[in-house]
Amino acid sequence: MEPYFNEDHYIFQEQFRRFCRTEIAPLVDEAERTQTFPRRLFPLMGRLGYLCIRCSPEFGAAGADKITDVILREELSRVCQGIASSWSAHSHLSTFPINAAGTEAQRRDWLVPAIKGEKVGAFALTEPGAGSDTKALASTASDRGDHFLLNGSKTFITNSPFADFMLVAAVTDRKQGYRGISLFLVDRNLPGITVNKLDKEGIRSSDTGEVFFEDVRLPQESLLGGKPGAFHLIMETLSEGRVSVAANMVGLAQAAYEAALNHARERVQFGQPIGRFQAIAHKLADMAANIRAARLMVLSAARLIDQNRSCIFEASSCKLLASETAVRVAREAVQIHGGYGLMTEFPVMRYLRDALVYTIGEGTSEIQRNIIAKQIGL
Repeated sequence: MEPYFNEDHYIFQEQFRRFCRTEIAPLVDEAERTQTFPRRLFPLMGRLGYLCIRCSPEFGAAGADKITDVILREELSRVCQGIASSWSAHSHLSTFPINAAGTEAQRRDWLVPAIKGEKVGAFALTEPGAGSDTKALASTASDRGDHFLLNGSKTFITNSPFADFMLVAAVTDRKQGYRGISLFLVDRNLPGITVNKLDKEGIRSSDTGEVFFEDVRLPQESLLGGKPGAFHLIMETLSEGRVSVAANMVGLAQAAYEAALNHARERVQFGQPIGRFQAIAHKLADMAANIRAARLMVLSAARLIDQNRSCIFEASSCKLLASETAVRVAREAVQIHGGYGLMTEFPVMRYLRDALVYTIGEGTSEIQRNIIAKQIGL
């Protein structure tokens, strides 16, 4: 029995696990090989209520609690972290701010279609010179009276090669410092926008790109919420996102552990399954214990979110622990597989590549340690 689970959580877990097994798993090999997200999943998941599940039922979403979100993420990442990454960029990063602060028209025109999977979103924050240092954004949106003029560039933007819209962070008033950073809802097809798809080693089934904005005319109504200044909303989005990513990493670690455990039971050397050798058994024992610890920390942080309580320390702690646990578990899974771990027909090297992404993405391990140190008074 999991702490904080109720009967509905168990029912949802079983339903979504079955969906992942029947609808997503068969698509993974092709998506990874071509580095292309199977976009038909968005309308399918939208019809079933699996998109933007934390958004309000008022707009057609499930209005799910954070525990349910954690369950979905773990199950999705057990099957494919690349697909989970594109889901997250759409279902959380690009839509959470619209749900929280969008105007009625913005919610109607962008959020509602996103919940249905009819429009796909991307969250354009990171820049070549502004990754961990969000306050260093160079992209600008100049108010020209009847419109804004957007200029700048973004990089590592998930879904940007095929997104219908992007939520773009840009400076509207340099003199205001971080208070002068605003968010804009940008139609991907506007003139002046160029997207180049990036070639990646990890999360290959998630389309990622660099985006260039050159004198892009944005209507006044594209300013999120109709007013400038969105830095705190960005930070709130990223903070909850740390718990989300931690759940993803628990799911990935679980998949790597299960693959290693099955191999250790089946692979025979010196007359017995290799899992009976203490060196291998101890690796698997450590993997199981560390995954359990990470899962419990994620659930604890999710519970705090559901109670509307602050969880800055817990969010950074579980993101740090889960991402680094996923790397260790995946690395050991490769080791347990031996030479087979290097073969593309086995998924464990993919798990390791994908896990490494999240000691960097959505807040590096070093940034998480900085936040934790501050929270403990250093």
